[in-house]
Amino acid sequence: MAKLGKRTQAAKAAFAGKDNVSVEEAVTLLKGNATAKFDETIEIAMNLGVDPRHADQMVRGTVNLPNGTGKTVRVAVFARGPKADEATAAGADIVGAEDLMEVVQSGKIEFDRCIATPDMMPIVGRLGKILGPRNLMPNPKIGTVTMDVTAAVADAKGGQVQFKAEKAGVVHAGIGKASFDEAKLAENIRAFVDAVAKARPSGAKGAYMKKVSVSSSMGPGVSIDLSSAHDAE
Repeated sequence: MAKLGKRTQAAKAAFAGKDNVSVEEAVTLLKGNATAKFDETIEIAMNLGVDPRHADQMVRGTVNLPNGTGKTVRVAVFARGPKADEATAAGADIVGAEDLMEVVQSGKIEFDRCIATPDMMPIVGRLGKILGPRNLMPNPKIGTVTMDVTAAVADAKGGQVQFKAEKAGVVHAGIGKASFDEAKLAENIRAFVDAVAKARPSGAKGAYMKKVSVSSSMGPGVSIDLSSAHDAE
């Protein structure tokens, strides 16, 4: 068995016996042990009492984190004419139509969020097998198929986070950086938990939120007391 490094040993010792702590205590633990040579991402994972294989139990949505994610988001927009000009003016990194489709088909995907106007969906639909597995497919339910490209680009650039339940009913996302103030991280955590709570599907039965954990990119995770993260089920 490989020997643990000093940093890993110290982190494990700091987290030992910590379970179901308050949001504030969790943030303090994460920041105090995020000692990598880069600004670690603070990540949240939520175990939900749903089975996403059933349509009425799928959990999906977006949340505008009050303090952003600390990440630079590259945005691509499928649009033509005035809407293409609007997207460029709004700060989109890549704007196009058939030409952008060809770029994506070639395997060159240099963006983190994809937005499309409704009239572009016949083109974007051809890219489903490429964009879908990367969670980049525009979807009207989360506001990425829209005529208001200015607002969509602003949301993507301003810290909007998308979430979607995976097969085991787990939702996860990055909600900030270790360099953020503790209060800002705590606020982002609660905003994310509240958004997932509001996205409770009609088919969810029994306990919806089972466990909420947070971690840094290179550190251990710690579970958060649900009552501290959210007022009610």
